[in-house]
Amino acid sequence: MKFNTPSSIKIGGKGNIKQVEMGGNAPISIQTMWKESIVGIEKNPDALFSISKRINDLAALGCDIVRFAVPDMESAVALCAIADVSVLPVVADIHFDYKLALKCLEGNVSKIRINPGNIGSVENVKAVVEKCKEKNVAIRVGINAGSLPRDLADKVESGKITRAEALAETAFRETEVFNQLDFKNYCVSMKASSVKETIECNELFASKYNTPLHIGVTEAGPLINGVVKSTLAFSHLLTEGIGSTIRVSLSDTPESEVITAREILREIGKREGGVQIVSCPRCGRNGFDVHGFVKRWQPELASLKKDITVAVMGCVVNGPGEGKHADIGITGTGDSVIIFKKGKVVRTIHPDENPSLDTQQKLNSLQENADKAFREELESL
Repeated sequence: MKFNTPSSIKIGGKGNIKQVEMGGNAPISIQTMWKESIVGIEKNPDALFSISKRINDLAALGCDIVRFAVPDMESAVALCAIADVSVLPVVADIHFDYKLALKCLEGNVSKIRINPGNIGSVENVKAVVEKCKEKNVAIRVGINAGSLPRDLADKVESGKITRAEALAETAFRETEVFNQLDFKNYCVSMKASSVKETIECNELFASKYNTPLHIGVTEAGPLINGVVKSTLAFSHLLTEGIGSTIRVSLSDTPESEVITAREILREIGKREGGVQIVSCPRCGRNGFDVHGFVKRWQPELASLKKDITVAVMGCVVNGPGEGKHADIGITGTGDSVIIFKKGKVVRTIHPDENPSLDTQQKLNSLQENADKAFREELESL
């Protein structure tokens, strides 16, 4: 099957908002979705500042676009306030009521996500499209397996077509509507919780149209399940040239979604640079708390603008020997911690020498001293 090279659209770019190109030869962009209600945020400067700061942190991790659910008018008002302080393009996720989209478009939102399966008549879609034209705002046509048109849902239930074929056919229909409305600043997503269906519907669409595709496995599940499903779907589609932007859907934090997406893109050769963490799984030779160190340091390491490899090893068997390729690494022997660079030990850290400390206090002081030394050596790279 031959797939079309996607056309290019631009999202954001107003004021201090980052402009993201999607499709064409642009890098694959990373999206996430906000997990909490935003109602009343515009009345709470501290909460608004907190959201702004967290969006900045997500950007540092590699996020390009943030989507917010807008279930009511109160959320629409709040999102307009968030869009005014966000450095990343903000997407309004709209279901059922097209007037919510129109309200969001009074602010600086960069994209509207609508689901034609529940937004109502073509006239409702047209109203959103016309306002987006006026404001130069992009649209994502978001199609889910759970909201197929009745005639296609009936065919799926009777076995006449597959769910993947129904998703693709729905996208075909909506694409023709947008073409008739002479609106080109849009992308399409077709999402199912099945990896197989996600792959098949996107392949069917990409074989017929060159519209940029937002790909993702919806309701992918908790961390492990979601990472597995997303990795399988993305690695297959992206290596075929299908997909212009991705969202890893996890029952976890936005930060976990962004880090997972970035690592998937790195491993399939679609994104370069940044810190790569290599860590051993740990075993009975446990001389260093690998799990605790990675949990403490991963967010900070992931946001660093350094092209380095960091090795976190549980004992002297794996580090510095097997971690000698790393720019910097850390391991331990139980009562001390070793920091190494390119296999050579540069620091050995011990707990505080205070006879009044009990065992736990000594371990705490060793961790604090090790973290301080690691930061110093990291900053020297």
